Amino acid sequence: MKGIIFTEFLDLVEDTFGLEMVDQIISESELPSEGAYTAIGTYSFSEMLQLIQNLSKHTKIPVDDLLLTYGEHFFSVIETNYAGLLATYNDPIEMLSSIENHIHVEVQKIYPDAELPTFIVQEKTATTLIMVYKSNRAMHHFGLGLMNKTFEHFNSSAEIILEKIKDDGTEVKFIITKH
Repeated sequence: MKGIIFTEFLDLVEDTFGLEMVDQIISESELPSEGAYTAIGTYSFSEMLQLIQNLSKHTKIPVDDLLLTYGEHFFSVIETNYAGLLATYNDPIEMLSSIENHIHVEVQKIYPDAELPTFIVQEKTATTLIMVYKSNRAMHHFGLGLMNKTFEHFNSSAEIILEKIKDDGTEVKFIITKH
């Protein structure tokens, strides 16, 4: 998992819960990196999982809710650092349906060793999108947060239904209806 995911997560934790919380979740986790991350480094997903689980333990906020909030936060990173990529789209359905064939291709150019989830579009119209998320990491709520902010970015709204195909969250169907 790319370091930018870790650095931005810890920045969000610090901004929301304070530096003491960052220190606490790092010290309570067994991290080969010892919590020292660089944006371009690559780290084990197990480190992220430990950090999120420890944050959940201390804040009493469910892991999925933390991932949703983090996904929404991370969209601002995309807006700031990759505005040109966002500018190539005029519609949230178009953007979301191109995750696999365009956005992830661009991400791989920047981070060649990034391990990205797969998004399979099953159905697409002007107002609906059904796609399946597949990953060995159950971070679908992070994706949901990014989707929420995608619609907000385009001054639009949608109902997004998440259906777990696999109980562990490694395969999830998103049913999106644009309003």
